[in-house]
Amino acid sequence: MAPTPLIAGNWKMNGLLKELGELQTLAEAAGAGLNQGRDILICPPATMLSASFGILGNHVAVGGQDCHSAESGAHTGDISAAMLKDVGARYVIVGHSERRADHGESDELVRAKAEAAMAAGLIAVICIGETEAERDADATIDVLARQLASSLPDDMDGNRVVVAYEPVWAIGTGKTPTADDVRHIHDFIRRTLVERFGDAGNGVRILYGGSVKPGNAAELLAIDNVDGALVGGASLKASDFIAICQASPTA
Repeated sequence: MAPTPLIAGNWKMNGLLKELGELQTLAEAAGAGLNQGRDILICPPATMLSASFGILGNHVAVGGQDCHSAESGAHTGDISAAMLKDVGARYVIVGHSERRADHGESDELVRAKAEAAMAAGLIAVICIGETEAERDADATIDVLARQLASSLPDDMDGNRVVVAYEPVWAIGTGKTPTADDVRHIHDFIRRTLVERFGDAGNGVRILYGGSVKPGNAAELLAIDNVDGALVGGASLKASDFIAICQASPTA
């Protein structure tokens, strides 16, 4: 049986409390049935986590955009997985390409963060993806194989991990791979997960991310082994995000 689709919105460093009305609109849509047969997740900035949970409640999950690998300690400005769990988060994104590029995060650090998330009772959304230079060098599969091998915990629970494939060159650019490209890559990711984790690999949801919007969501989400989407800019506007959710298949 295919995993329950997951549509996740990553607000990145966007959003002030005055934008909470967008979440209220999303909560109302979910309460009217938008979340039937699919899981919906919003990862707002940390400043909005508590307020978001209060609005979205049980209809839409709330997640963090990153966490530290330690449970607590002298790490000024960081947030632990336990802290995210404490305010109602159910998921956390780790290893997003912007964290890897802007903060020099290695595969090994991403793995440690994923392990911390799982230990705290969160679902880790582990991001992988190639740059445009790596794509042009025909290194996509090699890059993804390395990231999968080094970023995923060895004791992975298929219910506690989500893999998000986001080609770096497609994030925020309006560019997307062809449907055949996405199918080929997601099939490779699934095979790799099953080879390493056995049947548990079939239960891991594989999301596609990178310029997902209402106009292309249905085509992307209909591809085999695409179990949902990690949405960036289009998740900031409730009407666009709702349209993407509606375009996804249901379990």
